Amino acid sequence: MNIFKKLSLALIALTFAGYAAAQDVEAPDVLIKRISEDVMATAKADKAIQSGDSRRIQQLVDEKILPYVDFQRMTALAAGRYWRDATPDQQKQLTTEFRSLLMYTYSGAIAQIRDQKLEYRPLRASPSDTEVIVNTQVLQPRGEPIQLSYRLAKSPAGWKIYDVNVLGAWLVETYKGSFAAEISKSGIDGLIKTLSDKNKKLAGSMAKTAK
Repeated sequence: MNIFKKLSLALIALTFAGYAAAQDVEAPDVLIKRISEDVMATAKADKAIQSGDSRRIQQLVDEKILPYVDFQRMTALAAGRYWRDATPDQQKQLTTEFRSLLMYTYSGAIAQIRDQKLEYRPLRASPSDTEVIVNTQVLQPRGEPIQLSYRLAKSPAGWKIYDVNVLGAWLVETYKGSFAAEISKSGIDGLIKTLSDKNKKLAGSMAKTAK
């Protein structure tokens, strides 16, 4: 399976990770199960989402997914050693653009939810752990199950996802290579511009489909 296919599956996987009540600190595996089923049920029942309504899909992404993923940590990990070299303003811009990129990609992934089901593996962690991996798999009507693992970290607001593994490929590692290549070629500002340009194209495509 090529890297682009793995990345696509990883982003679809992340659509299952959206809704959490900050005041209720649940066990991470319980949280993954609850939010996964909520997002899937909403996507399957919403006729506008099933018909590809980009505004409704984007609303679902914005409300139930993006606020509950640790994008700053995800961006810092993807940027690797270059993150420390970036100014606070560059870090903020990079996180914003990366968040937007994932938002548009999540929107496309949600539109693909149909008859998938999730199976959850027992959590192997201590109650005192502040970082855990939750293992699941997506069962499809056709084809082999897609193995998924979520990395979560405990914060004052509860558990948050900061990475996903699909069939052995971690999402952060997938981006890390392309980020490093772009930074080596044109610096942090060049990476920010590349992500910004890509987001503008994606925004334009969504606007066209919404008409």
